[in-house]
Amino acid sequence: MPADLKTTAVIPSSEWKNLAARHRAEVGKITIPMRERKSRHQKHPVYDFLHTYYSYSLGRLEKWHPGVGVILEDAPELEFSGKYYRRENGFVWIDPGKVTDKGRERLVWIHQLLTLTQSRAPNMACHGLHEWAMVYSGADIRHRESVPLRLSQEEIDSVVNSRPICCSHFDAFRFFAPAAFNRLKPTLLTREENEQPGCIHANMDLYKWAYKSSPWISSDILRKALFFAIEAREIDMRASPYDLSSFGYKAIPIEIPDGRREYERVQLGLYKKGLILRQDLIKALEKNLQA
Repeated sequence: MPADLKTTAVIPSSEWKNLAARHRAEVGKITIPMRERKSRHQKHPVYDFLHTYYSYSLGRLEKWHPGVGVILEDAPELEFSGKYYRRENGFVWIDPGKVTDKGRERLVWIHQLLTLTQSRAPNMACHGLHEWAMVYSGADIRHRESVPLRLSQEEIDSVVNSRPICCSHFDAFRFFAPAAFNRLKPTLLTREENEQPGCIHANMDLYKWAYKSSPWISSDILRKALFFAIEAREIDMRASPYDLSSFGYKAIPIEIPDGRREYERVQLGLYKKGLILRQDLIKALEKNLQA
């Protein structure tokens, strides 16, 4: 083992193989059914966002990486390629020196975005109205192929007209119907100024920032971000005007006071979990940038 890496954690072959197998098995609970649905041309209102809204392939998601600061014993070259890894005297590790200038700029930007988001107070009053604003006036019913609406178009428009919308997330706002009014005007260029930790989409996007930071961060963080994003997406769609009962999801009826209170409760839970996961990702990025 190189002298300059003696203080780094060394994982014996049997241990890292178990970690890699566990990762594949856990992630496979999502990826295998997704492949089966895709082969049957079946839509799913919750899980499809993993290959429509996000762009990370299922194969790359299943691949295990230890992250920076970990040395593996007896790791095969085919499984841990020279593109990211360095090998010496039977040991293999991710080499931070192999990050390209463009890749480092991306890691710096992600770290800055997450740090700014983490520093802000959460907004718990949005009630998931972004999905309602997307179908306002019937302009574009995005999930019509997989689920029906649970309210009439007139009822949906009435909710949108009667509730203040303050969506801070650009990737949600850009799908709003043209006639839907948002008090905020987030853009791609002002993302760093607008993202806040109570936002359900900002919490879902921890998965995106994790895979865009791979393989420099560990697959353990990526996997946690994946399942957290799915949890957020379930709440997102349950609070939408779509009827997901045929898929076993109970609606969160934000059009009534009890439903809004329920949404605030589950949103608070996501916010607290997101703080922990975001901080783990921030620390992992700092470890890379300092290496």
